[in-house]
Amino acid sequence: MTAEKTKVALVACDSYEEPVVASAVRRAVDLIGGAAAFARPGETILLKPNVLVGSNPDRCVSTHPSVLRTAITLFRETGASLTTGDSSGAGSTALNMRRAGLKQVADELGVPLADFSSGRTLSHPDALLYHRFHIAEGVLAADGIISLCKMKTHGLTRMTGAVKNQFGCIPGLSKAQHHARLPDPRDFATMLVDLNTLLKPRLFIMDAVMAMEGNGPRSGNPRKMGLILASADPVALDATMARLAALEPSFVPTADPGERSGLGTYHEENIEIVGDKLADFICPDFDVVRRPVEAATGGKVRTFAKNRMSPRPVIDATKCTRCGTCVAHCPVTPKAVNWKEKERTSPPVYNYDRCIRCFCCQELCPQAAITIRQPLLGRLINR
Repeated sequence: MTAEKTKVALVACDSYEEPVVASAVRRAVDLIGGAAAFARPGETILLKPNVLVGSNPDRCVSTHPSVLRTAITLFRETGASLTTGDSSGAGSTALNMRRAGLKQVADELGVPLADFSSGRTLSHPDALLYHRFHIAEGVLAADGIISLCKMKTHGLTRMTGAVKNQFGCIPGLSKAQHHARLPDPRDFATMLVDLNTLLKPRLFIMDAVMAMEGNGPRSGNPRKMGLILASADPVALDATMARLAALEPSFVPTADPGERSGLGTYHEENIEIVGDKLADFICPDFDVVRRPVEAATGGKVRTFAKNRMSPRPVIDATKCTRCGTCVAHCPVTPKAVNWKEKERTSPPVYNYDRCIRCFCCQELCPQAAITIRQPLLGRLINR
């Protein structure tokens, strides 16, 4: 008997005009079973957008407000009670949601913000690697999660989409501790998979109308993809996202542990695309790093080699405003990026021997002053 393939809905969506988005999201969800397959009357459902920081929707940092609006309308029809929210990289849920245009939609439609400021620790005995997670109370109060993710590039994980969106279910600055504890990006990716197998989101809807390429997930460039995607399988959805960017799906480090854990599949032969044709939307020149992530290394010799070959964050002094965001969010002790002699008249400087390449500094820099660059020796070797 042939195993049933996992379905990923792919639906053209040419703009963020609300009727256009509403039609595309509804069609995508209908293609994989309809909203009633993922929410029941009387349940509390958390609609979890990606809100890295509060930014204007035109910057493509967060899930677009029109996607949240449609999700509220669609899942309210099931008779479920709805909440929404996310724990951002910095600042409160309410402030970041407002800056991203999401709180206004939630307020207008009477959907309360969930509590992402406090949480409880849960054990996960079946995890591949990470067996304890501190989870936001607003997540724990919900009967189910609908993940409203965004298609973006990411310095650590190549791309961020369905699987990584649940990292925002960990409240506040405790997210930084995971970077410090898991300096190897493959271990970090496995942790993200473990988080998903603990929380078990029911459905993933991806905003790829306008994606982000280049220096993502905050400082990249908007790139029109013209799509809404949906699946109950986040690994397959992220693999489809990678294929749209002409990126080998196995280069996204959540792919392999995601399959090993039973979370989903990234192999093309196991995925059925329903709706519109994938080939019509592939973007061969999508700006993304096209090589696997590199394992973290330790020891003096390995650190010496890493600092001369591995990609690393670099500050552009002409863009840096000395705000200190990179210093504040560096998760290692002592910090890998800091003020030189406590002076703030010049940009912070890196000690690359301490740097674990988590790229939190690059991810959260509000001025796009930090990019990820590979030293000359690494570029020569990888030619």
